[in-house]
Amino acid sequence: MSKNKLSQEHQEEIISILKARFEKNKTRHEALDWNKVQEKLEANPDKLWSILQMEKTEGEPDVVGYDKNTNEYIFFDCVAESPKGRRSLCYDRKALDSRKEHKPKNSALDMAEEMGIEILTEEQYRQLQELGNFDTKTSSWIATPSDVRKLGGALFSDFRYGRTFVYHNGAESYYAARGFRGFIKV
Repeated sequence: MSKNKLSQEHQEEIISILKARFEKNKTRHEALDWNKVQEKLEANPDKLWSILQMEKTEGEPDVVGYDKNTNEYIFFDCVAESPKGRRSLCYDRKALDSRKEHKPKNSALDMAEEMGIEILTEEQYRQLQELGNFDTKTSSWIATPSDVRKLGGALFSDFRYGRTFVYHNGAESYYAARGFRGFIKV
C-alpha cells in the first residue's frame, strides 16, 4: 500500500468518525447533507488520506462549508485547542534551517504539505472562531503574507477575552502550546 492510499477498512473508519462528528456538530454545517459529503469523500481517497492525517494528529477535522464555485466541501481542524500532534513547530523550512540549536522536529508548513493540507489563513481562522471558541489556551500559526515573512516574521492567532487576536513572532520560534490548524477542500 502506497503512502497516500487507505485500505477499505481505514476508509470506512475515518468516514464513520467524520459522520459522527458531523452529526454531533450540526451548527457548523446546517445547510449541508452528509450523504453528499460522503460521496465526495469516497470519490477522493487521496484527500480522505489527508483528512485521516488531520485526525491522527488530533485535529478533529469537520465540514465547515461548501464552495459552490469549485463544488467542494471545506474541512477545518475543529479541535478545541491547537492539535496536539502538531505543536512545537516553527513556521517554515527557512525558519527551521536558520536555527543553530534546539531545533524543533519540523515546521508547520512542511508538516501541512506532508499531510496534503494547507494552514488556515487569517480570514479562515476568523471564520472558525464564528463556529465556537477555539485556542482559548493555545495558539495556532496562520498563513503569513510574504512581506511579513521576508522580514523574518510569521503570524499566529488565538482567542482570548472574547475576541480573536492575530500576533507576530519570529518564524523560527516554537512553543509547546502553539501548533497549526489546517484545511482541505474535497
